Amino acid sequence: MIHSCNPLRWTSAAWVVLALLSLYLVRLAGAPLFDVDEGAFAEASREMLASGDWGHTTLNGADRFDKPIFIYWCQAALMAVLGPHDWVARLPSALAVLAATFAVWRFAAQQWGEAAGQRAAFMLGSSLGLLAIGRAATADGMLNALLIGTGLCLWNFAYTGSRTALRWAYVWCALGLLTKGPVALLIPGVTLLIWSLITNRGRTAWQALWEPKGWLLLIVIAAPWYLYALQRHEMAFVEGFFLKHNVQRFTGTLEGHGGNPLYYLVVLPVLLLPWSPWCVRLIGSVITQWAQPLQRFLWIWVLFVLGFFSLSGTKLPHYMLYGLAPLVLLIVAQSVKHPASVAWQAALWVSAALSCALAFAVPFIAAWGATTVTDSWVQPLLASAPNGFWVHVAAACVAAAGVWLALIWRGDAWARLMACVWLVSMLWVGVVIPWLGQVLQAPFQEVATWARQHHPDARIVQWRMHQPSFAFYLGTPTTQQPPAATDWVIVRHDRVEGLDMNRYATAHSHRGLLLLKPLL
Repeated sequence: MIHSCNPLRWTSAAWVVLALLSLYLVRLAGAPLFDVDEGAFAEASREMLASGDWGHTTLNGADRFDKPIFIYWCQAALMAVLGPHDWVARLPSALAVLAATFAVWRFAAQQWGEAAGQRAAFMLGSSLGLLAIGRAATADGMLNALLIGTGLCLWNFAYTGSRTALRWAYVWCALGLLTKGPVALLIPGVTLLIWSLITNRGRTAWQALWEPKGWLLLIVIAAPWYLYALQRHEMAFVEGFFLKHNVQRFTGTLEGHGGNPLYYLVVLPVLLLPWSPWCVRLIGSVITQWAQPLQRFLWIWVLFVLGFFSLSGTKLPHYMLYGLAPLVLLIVAQSVKHPASVAWQAALWVSAALSCALAFAVPFIAAWGATTVTDSWVQPLLASAPNGFWVHVAAACVAAAGVWLALIWRGDAWARLMACVWLVSMLWVGVVIPWLGQVLQAPFQEVATWARQHHPDARIVQWRMHQPSFAFYLGTPTTQQPPAATDWVIVRHDRVEGLDMNRYATAHSHRGLLLLKPLL
């Protein structure tokens, strides 16, 4: 277990804070924006800032109804201050997730002591799934943070009767409605309802529902933009946002993102890496934990997220992240009462070691893919990947440090494990992910940057591709449409069919991505 607050130890609050800050703020610009999602959010926010229309989002000039407005406001506001850079687009997610980890820290410390709070914050912040969305220019990190805030405030109300906590839950829920829609109300609301029905025949849920000041806060925060969007776009907004991106996502499979009902049982341990071995240990304590009101609330939260999204027709890995915080709190609660044995700690060490080994293997996997993948776009990208020498060096150094921490250093067992997990996580976010970004996304960034510097007035259209990051790095929308006589064209080498290549000359190219200029 974690003990004391010696400022020179990893288990002290100061070192945990530094570890979390480094995981989410170091090398945010290390990798180019990943398409499609990161590129789409960043470019929509850049277009909002450029147009001065803060009530509506567009992507390459076309109306975008995928998500509500709040994440775009956050990204565009920071771009207005810091500039339209990719790391700025990622910053709102990073700050939101950091805030959520510190909220979990405070909550766990109040329940089980300061040591448990530190452990909960670090476990949550260093989990693979949260690291992924916390460093991405999308809405998921923000929504996850707001769901955590809403859920924890609802529990504080249920346990203490605090109306202040309940009103804060309404505030966080309202911002969640502005971030991703009805799911921000559904998950915490149903969790409290089920817990209340089981615990006190619904009395707490009714008291939470009957909160006029809370509803006033929610309406004042969330309703104006929804009313404005409805008045401005009428049925296009209803069909685009509510019907397509909410109802159809649940009832059908959108964009090929399907899966069987057991999908999230496989995904959940992956998202929790390297702490996922504890999931097996946790299952054995369900009955014991269910008898405790708080743990029952947390189990309902996890199981509702698991069950609801398992029934959804559209399945994406990050949906299960909405249940990760309560799962980590359950793990910490168990670790306080039943510390991990040597065998279970060994399982966590093995999990961290496998993550390090996978990082070391990534360049080799890319090289193998270059000889086996048949896709005419992906294969050349993998074949022309940057040298993976520094990935191997960094992974080897982390592995050596991990061996020292595991076998030689005689410090606290949890402190040693947390230090090793931090090193492995930094390996991924600081070296491996940036390398993968250069492999997969560098052509779009490089060609767009070249075009912006050398031909800033050229009108460029995309041909048979949808890469929003290109428009972001170019600094102007690039629509998908047949080119006019004077249009420049951005096209992949494997998708030139349909273009009269006799009308164009190649102005610039990089790893199979062509920028064509018209011959006038």
